[in-house]
Amino acid sequence: MIRTCPIVATATLRPVVSGRVNRLAMPSDRRRGFTLLELLLVLAILVVLGGIVLVNFGGAQADANVNATITQLNSLKQAVQLYNIRMNSLPKSLDELKDGPSDSAKKAKWTAPILSSIPDDAWGNPITYTLKGNSYELRSGGLDGQTNTEDDLVVDSN
Repeated sequence: MIRTCPIVATATLRPVVSGRVNRLAMPSDRRRGFTLLELLLVLAILVVLGGIVLVNFGGAQADANVNATITQLNSLKQAVQLYNIRMNSLPKSLDELKDGPSDSAKKAKWTAPILSSIPDDAWGNPITYTLKGNSYELRSGGLDGQTNTEDDLVVDSN
């Protein structure tokens, strides 16, 4: 004897498709995705983090320019010292480091250029050389490019 059971259709049953609940039959009170407020909050956090990163890297670039210019000034100082050893006097200008002395008597002692070109500072501004008797000064205008201001970088013969 075969028993049969009557099929009862109720409103609580949901259709099943391959073992999963049909998404269209889910209750409408369940939300999906993000709200506008959540998206704005995440965007604000990203903007704040981006600002912090930019400030930190901006300072690193300024420090790198200062360090590169100090290195350039010290390299020029060594070139001036080498000129002084070769010629037994300080150059009148930085151009004498590449072209040789302008004095014809010293020109006979000149063998080869010390520098192939006179470098600029890290900001692209020329480095100034000032001869003061038996001493000299090499100066970079710094970030503003103007000499004799508070951001100048200076290396002297001492």
